[in-house]
Amino acid sequence: MMADMGMRMDVPWSGADVFFTFAMWAVMMVGMMAASAAPVILLFAAMYRRRRPHGWPIVVFAFGAGYLLVWIGFSAGAAFTQWALHQAALLSPMMKTSSPRLAGAILILAGIYQLTPFKGACLTHCRSPLGFLMSRWRDGIAGALRLGIEHGTYCLGCCWALMCVLFVVGVMNLVWVAALAIVVLAEKIAPAGAIVARVAGIVMITAGVLAWSTTL
Repeated sequence: MMADMGMRMDVPWSGADVFFTFAMWAVMMVGMMAASAAPVILLFAAMYRRRRPHGWPIVVFAFGAGYLLVWIGFSAGAAFTQWALHQAALLSPMMKTSSPRLAGAILILAGIYQLTPFKGACLTHCRSPLGFLMSRWRDGIAGALRLGIEHGTYCLGCCWALMCVLFVVGVMNLVWVAALAIVVLAEKIAPAGAIVARVAGIVMITAGVLAWSTTL
């Protein structure tokens, strides 16, 4: 598939290859996070419209743009990570790691993070953003952009470990992309979202141990 798209996995990547990978990650991140970001964007829009009835659409756009900037930054880091894996001959044509040990390590570390208090704090913020918006409210386009970046940073802290699973299953595997998007959405809006996060962490750790054990 990657060969059909013009990327050779057996030769060094060009700048165009790295950019293509970044664009692929960016599109995936925007698509995966859109559903879970929609409630807070709508909440921000309602609050701003009550405060400032005029000119609110562009301010809401700035808030959303700030949120997306965080995930675009993550996409750039992911693309360079995959470029490094390719340079080390650890990347398959499906854009996933070809090393079972590395795959296991990624899953174990990501799963452990799912169980940490930091993950819990970020998830709590994402599940209840009203307090954040009220306490850090800023008027104007620049204020909305900054607020969007701050919220996006919390969201990144909540979800980056789940996104790292794509290094194991392949960023081009649309079934897994959809499955992870559902997990992210369930964590943020389901009544038992915190439990979903812990269960996902345990599953990731178990899968990582199994992947590691195949190399012994």
